[in-house]
Amino acid sequence: MAARVIGRATVKAVQGKKLIPHKAPLVLTSNAVQKVKDLMKERPDMIGVKIGVKTRGCNGLSYTLDYASEKGKFDEEVQQDGVKVYIDSKAQLTLLGTEMDYSETALASEFIFNNPNIKGMCGCGESFNV
Repeated sequence: MAARVIGRATVKAVQGKKLIPHKAPLVLTSNAVQKVKDLMKERPDMIGVKIGVKTRGCNGLSYTLDYASEKGKFDEEVQQDGVKVYIDSKAQLTLLGTEMDYSETALASEFIFNNPNIKGMCGCGESFNV
């Protein structure tokens, strides 16, 4: 069964902010944890969400979010506050030290990756390079 795409994600370059090192390669905010929990209630047959990276956009790379039914052989597993996030091997180095947040406004609802590794990004915030 093909995985269903959860939604879009925006990338923000974090400049001048030193992130506190954690054991996990990715840290989720409380908003992100709650949204993942809500998504998992809709799909109880899935074990978590999976973050990947695709070559697309005007700046090179873009994150993907899908439901995960199993942990891939080379996936990095992040467990935080009762949720599981699996990071595809191709996305692991681009996510080190990143904070995953979730924002919902009248115009958009999206996961936001506050990433200190980004060297450049497009104007719309959907693609980046490291």
